[in-house]
Amino acid sequence: MAYRLTKTLVTAVAGLTLATIAPAGVAHAAPAERTNEVPVLIGHRGASGTAPENTVAAFKDGRASGADFFEIDVQLSSDGVPFLFHDDTPARTTDVEEVFPGRANNPVTSFTWAELQQLDAGSYFSDKYVGERIPHLDDAAQVATTQTGVYIEIKSPVYSPGIEQVVADELRNDPTWSRLVAAEKIQVLSFDEASNRRFAAIAPEIELQQLTGVVPTRAVVESWATFADSVGTDYRVLTPQNVADVKGAGLILGVYTVNSPEAVQYSLDLGVDAVTTDFPIENQRFLQGQPMFPGAGVEVTSSVNNPAGDDVQPENGEYVLLRNTSAASVDVSGAIIRDAASSILTVGDGYVLAPGAELRVYTGPGTNSAQAYYNGGSVSVLNNGGDSVALWIGTRLQDVFAN
Repeated sequence: MAYRLTKTLVTAVAGLTLATIAPAGVAHAAPAERTNEVPVLIGHRGASGTAPENTVAAFKDGRASGADFFEIDVQLSSDGVPFLFHDDTPARTTDVEEVFPGRANNPVTSFTWAELQQLDAGSYFSDKYVGERIPHLDDAAQVATTQTGVYIEIKSPVYSPGIEQVVADELRNDPTWSRLVAAEKIQVLSFDEASNRRFAAIAPEIELQQLTGVVPTRAVVESWATFADSVGTDYRVLTPQNVADVKGAGLILGVYTVNSPEAVQYSLDLGVDAVTTDFPIENQRFLQGQPMFPGAGVEVTSSVNNPAGDDVQPENGEYVLLRNTSAASVDVSGAIIRDAASSILTVGDGYVLAPGAELRVYTGPGTNSAQAYYNGGSVSVLNNGGDSVALWIGTRLQDVFAN
């Protein structure tokens, strides 16, 4: 167990006074009050809100934020190479259909390392990242520092047999990884309890986190304390009793994926010790009392993810609401709204918002007007169980909203 890190986490929010603000609040939260100790901040999949997830570009954004860690997802190729990728198939974030027609929905672990290196893992995010490749596990160590370490999530271990030993061997035998281990800047985590137990037996010196969608009973949490150092869970369903159960078992508590300032403040008010976010640069500014989006003039004020009836019904389906909060008109033509899964809504040409004006950006079909733009899609984009959306105008990130 990394005792220095654990001690810091335990005292991280001592004395922190925060107003309770629900994750779906429509007004931006005030900057958090600071103490000598601050919550541990982790960039999710590097910094997947501002760069393509699990790429070197995202890792560099995570490092640039000054976050304590950036998180990665590791799997094994069919020939046993540890590579960094989140999904079980390559369909969502690569050009696999162009490179290997008919294999888009095959397990990503069925590809050899040489095949994986032929895929573009950046252009789905924007043209700026054309040519970004799927990284090797060791690429993350090359970006990390003794200030910004790495959370290594073992992803879908059932499809990567033996991955626990591979990761443990890299951490012990590779000098760059060993340096980070010595600096207590490595944590391994998984949703798979059996995998975590295997890793704990192989490398008990490495701090370990049990991930879970919902915190279970106190008895289960106490059983996790026999092999894990911390618990990571979804902030949207976290309760005060969950917090008490985790800390009562002597475990550190982290939450994911906390993107808006309201959601960060809400999580800290519950008493969490660590926050994982797609936007570590922006949320680091928030925690330091600085403007998250300096110079931005348009905000996302709400997101209707689950309207009555069909999510993409004509004229009245799911939508994101934008508002110009500045004193000048803002041209939002071509603006992009990207959700946590990198699904995209756009704004058409000719939309200039006067001060105080609002625009509803719909996923489905409808009649465009000065107050509404319809993307004409046939498939829901926004997650009904809660989502976060980021607004981009040109190359500038304007706002992040979560519900």
